[in-house]
Amino acid sequence: MPLERSIYAWFQSHPLIADLVALRPTCWFNPALATSAEALGDVALTAEDIREASARLERFAPFIASAFPETVASAGIIESPLLPLPALQAVLSAEQQLPASGALWLKADNLLPISGSIKARGGIYEVLKHAEDLALAGGLLQPGDSYAKLDSETARAFFGEYSVAVGSTGNLGLSIGIISARLGFKATVHMSADARQWKKDRLRACGVEVREYSADYSVAVEQGRREAGADPRCHFVDDENSLNLFLGYAVAAERLQHQLTEQGIVVDAEHPLFVYLPCGVGGGPGGVAFGLKHMFGDAVHCVFAEPTHSPCMFLGVYTGLHDAVSVYDFGIDNQTAADGLAVGRPSGFVGRSLQRLIDGYYTVSDQTLYRQLAQMQACEGLELEPSALAGLSGMFKVLQEQQGYRQRLGLSDERMARATHLVWGTGGSMVPRDEMDRYLAQGRAELVGR
Repeated sequence: MPLERSIYAWFQSHPLIADLVALRPTCWFNPALATSAEALGDVALTAEDIREASARLERFAPFIASAFPETVASAGIIESPLLPLPALQAVLSAEQQLPASGALWLKADNLLPISGSIKARGGIYEVLKHAEDLALAGGLLQPGDSYAKLDSETARAFFGEYSVAVGSTGNLGLSIGIISARLGFKATVHMSADARQWKKDRLRACGVEVREYSADYSVAVEQGRREAGADPRCHFVDDENSLNLFLGYAVAAERLQHQLTEQGIVVDAEHPLFVYLPCGVGGGPGGVAFGLKHMFGDAVHCVFAEPTHSPCMFLGVYTGLHDAVSVYDFGIDNQTAADGLAVGRPSGFVGRSLQRLIDGYYTVSDQTLYRQLAQMQACEGLELEPSALAGLSGMFKVLQEQQGYRQRLGLSDERMARATHLVWGTGGSMVPRDEMDRYLAQGRAELVGR
């Protein structure tokens, strides 16, 4: 959709757009940020909705443990570890010529079982919710049954009469495809041009139909939505607008609270928690942020991170146009190594609902993603895909901000020294060895070339 005024007029009214268009790493702290008590009402969901989603995942745990042996040790609960990053924090602080302040941690969703990314939260939850609705309505399940019975030929034959579809850059498609096929659904994933070949291959190996497009994420989603709309037995997982996806991500907050308590980490006004979330269309980080705000209130500060070539949520919220604007409208090409974040137009639902809850937005270059990928592996022995490193620059954006953000919120140096900085590591454990080696080689080359 063409802009109603010239790009140069936008430069005058919103100066940071000039930096975004020039592909310069850019940071903006939200002047419309409100208290959690005020802003949570902007979202058409409640804490009770999150509790219901959590309870549903508990009900499905016996099925998950039966269908996916890698989850037996966690009794069918899909969760990732919380890991300290002391060596990496020291290296990055020295690079930035900053004294260490607070503690840096990784929420390692790259290690989530089944599909190896944050999408194992929302994506799998939505398919399970749909399966439960069908099974209860069709008499396959009765209240009080063990959901382990869904891992059976009888259940797969039942679900085989239905189909599930999704449009994806890769990781959401993996999650939806794997869980749908395992339940017995006919599954179709519409994949954008930037999706990795290994993700397509893995889906096809699971019996999922993969439709490939030469265009970007938005086209894949629109085509999938159109085809699903013509089939009354097809459930389309809408990454841009789904409340169930959103709730599946939000459950992560209560899990994180338990992990922080186990680590002896206090979160309150004197011990703030900063969470840095890689952002594509916005559903994953939006859901997590919504859950965190319910759990920790104003003691948690959520910041979204995007590639310099795909700053769709930044643009949508900063201009106030949300899903009425695309990066292409400003001549930004949406071409990035962070394939999971290669989205040109943001979720209007997330942008509007959370526009007073998210503390800030920043962009990061592909070169930095590769460099930090190599540093993460060298310092901590952890391997993430490029998009999952987007949150790693966040701590320094906050510590070095000069927009009055910390002063406005009373985040003094003393409080910052007691802060916990949490990078949400959104994916990487399923990347094939040869591809990860190429990532690492490029990251090491970036380090040498600095």
